[in-house]
Amino acid sequence: MKNSSGTETLGRIREALEAAVSVLSSFVPGTVRVHHGSVRGPVTEADLLVNQVLREVLLRDGEGWLSEESVDDFCRLKKHRVWVVDPLDGTREFVAGIPEWCVSVGLVENRRAIAGGICNPATGETFLGSLDTGVTYNGETVWASKKMDLARALVLASRTEVELGEWKPFQDTRLVIRPVGSVAYKLALVSAGLAEATWTLTPKNEWDVAAGVALVEAAGGFVRSLANSSLTFNNEMTLVSGLLAGGPHLREQLTSLIQRHREGYASGAVVSTSSEQRRR
Repeated sequence: MKNSSGTETLGRIREALEAAVSVLSSFVPGTVRVHHGSVRGPVTEADLLVNQVLREVLLRDGEGWLSEESVDDFCRLKKHRVWVVDPLDGTREFVAGIPEWCVSVGLVENRRAIAGGICNPATGETFLGSLDTGVTYNGETVWASKKMDLARALVLASRTEVELGEWKPFQDTRLVIRPVGSVAYKLALVSAGLAEATWTLTPKNEWDVAAGVALVEAAGGFVRSLANSSLTFNNEMTLVSGLLAGGPHLREQLTSLIQRHREGYASGAVVSTSSEQRRR
């Protein structure tokens, strides 16, 4: 087998995304009914069918599996390589017909996200890459933003967090803030240099962000937790407390901005971590 983060792995991810898009072509976003509810939020038949086809295409002997729509098998904790996937990130947008949802496939090796593929069928965008190969956007090589300062920097915000007023402290900054649904899609856009940064103030699960983290880092960008530590994956507890991602030259400025925000919350404000918010 070729290097796990090389062309063989990317070919498998590409095949899985194409199979997922084929499944999704039979659904019309905006007209899909919720199949059943769960503590994680709404689930549709599309989520479940895409999960099935991703597993069939991706999983090989000796590899682990972690998906939002699969019962967690803790045998994955003993695996060297683990697929971490979200069959449909942004289910609410999918159900509402808002084109801010995607299929997210990440490969974790030794607890680090090393490769990923994110496809937004509604916009015809595919982001694919690994730490070894870099990132392509619809087949063209891309890099994270090289912008040097925050003036007019485009930052993609959680639509839910904006609606709840949690981004008000950032409204008077020099940033251009744009609410977007799926966190995986936001990370993919940052990896391609189509936005300077994104962050989430509320917890996410590993399947929400693994592929996007791999893409941003593969494109030369940075990803850190809100506490300014690196992220690890294939943990027993899959919740990620929050993250910050952006172009390489903005790391110190963005980290300082987030730190000031966290200090403000530490003085008395409380951030909700409800399951409703974790879906974005």
